[in-house]
Amino acid sequence: MEQCPVGRVAHLVGDKWVLLIIRDLITGRKRFGELQKSLGSISPRTLSARLSVLEEVGLVEREAYPEIPPRVEYSLTEKGRALLPLITLMRDYGEKWLQPQYSETAEPS
Repeated sequence: MEQCPVGRVAHLVGDKWVLLIIRDLITGRKRFGELQKSLGSISPRTLSARLSVLEEVGLVEREAYPEIPPRVEYSLTEKGRALLPLITLMRDYGEKWLQPQYSETAEPS
């Protein structure tokens, strides 16, 4: 495991799509379909895999409701919400220093 705190955070949130999933969950609970629609070109398989990892590391909570059809919602845990200042700084940096290169549903590289 990385000894540097910056390296540990980068390892935690550095996978493709992870920061955008966290960004979308900052505003509150979302269903799988809402996340997929917001993220645009993410495949269901990739979204499911990223959500599983985020749940495993304690950033995201998954709540399944006993309904028909089944309903599952995702939300940030306290640990996940603690990333809000990082997301805000990244947004502010992007607005000030980077020109838009993507459509409305930005795909990470």
